[in-house]
Amino acid sequence: MSDQIKFIVDNLNKEPFRKNYNLITFDSLEPMQLLQVLNDVLAEIDPKQVVDIREEMPEQTAKRMLSLLGILKYKPPGNATDMSTFRQGLVIGSKPVIYPALHWLLQRTDELKKRAYLARFLIKLEVPNEFLQDETVADTNKQYEELMEAFKTLHKECQQLKTSGFSTAEIRRDISAMEEEKDQLIKRVERLKKRVETVQNHQQMLKIARQLRVEKEREELLAQQKQEQKSQLFHAVQRLQRAQNQLKSMRHAAADAKPESLMKRLEEEIKFNSYMVTEKFPKELENKKKELHFLQTVVSEPAMGHSDLLELESKINKINTEVNQLIEKKMMRNEPMEGKLSLYKQQFKRYVSKLRSKSTVFKKKHQIIAEFKAEFGILQRTEELLKQRHENIQHQLQTIEEKKGISGYSYTQEELERVSALKSEVDEMKGRTLDDMSEMVKKLNSLVSEKKSALAPVIKELRQLRQKCQELTQECDEKKSQYDSCAAGLESNRSKLEQEVRGLREECLQEESKYHYTNCMIKNLQIQLRRATDEMKAYVSSDQQEKRKAIREQYTKNIAEQENLGKKLREKQKAVRESHGPNMKQAKMWRDFEQLMECKKQCFLKQQSQTSIGQVIQEGGEDRLIL
Repeated sequence: MSDQIKFIVDNLNKEPFRKNYNLITFDSLEPMQLLQVLNDVLAEIDPKQVVDIREEMPEQTAKRMLSLLGILKYKPPGNATDMSTFRQGLVIGSKPVIYPALHWLLQRTDELKKRAYLARFLIKLEVPNEFLQDETVADTNKQYEELMEAFKTLHKECQQLKTSGFSTAEIRRDISAMEEEKDQLIKRVERLKKRVETVQNHQQMLKIARQLRVEKEREELLAQQKQEQKSQLFHAVQRLQRAQNQLKSMRHAAADAKPESLMKRLEEEIKFNSYMVTEKFPKELENKKKELHFLQTVVSEPAMGHSDLLELESKINKINTEVNQLIEKKMMRNEPMEGKLSLYKQQFKRYVSKLRSKSTVFKKKHQIIAEFKAEFGILQRTEELLKQRHENIQHQLQTIEEKKGISGYSYTQEELERVSALKSEVDEMKGRTLDDMSEMVKKLNSLVSEKKSALAPVIKELRQLRQKCQELTQECDEKKSQYDSCAAGLESNRSKLEQEVRGLREECLQEESKYHYTNCMIKNLQIQLRRATDEMKAYVSSDQQEKRKAIREQYTKNIAEQENLGKKLREKQKAVRESHGPNMKQAKMWRDFEQLMECKKQCFLKQQSQTSIGQVIQEGGEDRLIL
């Protein structure tokens, strides 16, 4: 366990972490700080894990770390039944859980970086078979799988190129050599043209060579078309199979198509769509808005230069040292609360400085990306222009050959010159290599003899020095082992003493809080006792004014007033009850009278609107003629 902790501390003190820990400080870290160290190591492997765990729920932190550790294929020590204990230990920041994980991650950081990068593109998204019945979904899924396979091949080629040892300097040398060869080939083509013109039937030979090249191109085109037709046939067969599967499923659904089953399916679809619209999408939208707001606040902060950051870091270090000294003084004076507040302030300042540094890094990286994009666009455009120029030149050359009646001449000429150049170079290289090898053998033999004679006394001295070195290394190892054992004993004693001091300080704080609590309780009891004695004095005294000041007299007076008020209200209630019946009758008579008058009014208005001259009106069994 000690070797494991020592390995973790040594790696955390190196780049890119630079934690500046020792065995004691690392062993005394709190669970939240241990989780932050584990998160920093995971963030070095996968940049998406850069999170301050104080701003994240513990369940989310554990879930995120477990998912990444599963992708990295980390197996915790123990059996498979210990997974629940591993999860619980990861949530609470347990040392027996976090130490092995840190040791495993720091042993193979580069390998895990590569694995995390590949996992972003090679973890397959599982699509249910129900959705694969749709043609568009199936086509997109197939394109997704093809892109994944293409990524695998490209990644392998990229790794092979990285390990092959190619460099930009070598490529530039090759380009310059190729340009020189191009100039030589142009000269040779001109010479061969002059020679070919003197040969008999050269036009017929060029014509045959041109026909041969055309036939080869046609053969390649036909093979390509055949391959394309095979792939189209394969796609058509797959579509036919998908259509047949859809037809079977639709027939099966139509066979079971009852109104009740259809209604159930529709209700399930409605519930699912309502859940997506009312719950899931609003939550996702709210989370995206929060992320956008946070990013806008980060971007809106002013950018800082490297010199400003160095000045701020120096100031922060000075202030931190001063604050630590003040904290120690206050802890010696039994002032724990202010010390804790200063610690929280210090942590908040560190968080602000980290946030600003991250914002500056983000802006710089964003600017670098924009520059790379602009440069890529320029290079892409230049490449297109060069390709167009090359195609135009080739087209012009072909047209000139066709006009002259020697189409394909440049191709055959290039092949002939290339073969002759290769033959001449091989012959020259053979002659040179034989001469150089003979000269090199002579030089090497002479050098070996000279070096042997010169190194003979030095080898004797070296043997004596090797013996001394072995003796000194043995003594050094012995002293080092003694020093390590002594240092380990001192560190263990120091840690025990620090734990005892910490426990005594906590006991002191608890006793001090108990003392303040008892003092407050005594003061409250004294106040209550004083109020009780004052009340007894006022109640027992013969002075009427002091008696009136007593609480008992005030309460008796209030009780008497409330009793008088209750008597008056009861008398009033009695009078209301006695007059309730006549008053209700009178109100009913009044409402009946209002209804009667309203009825008369309506009858009168109706009579006036209906009566006219020369009409006969029947009222009460009598006929009346209105003139």
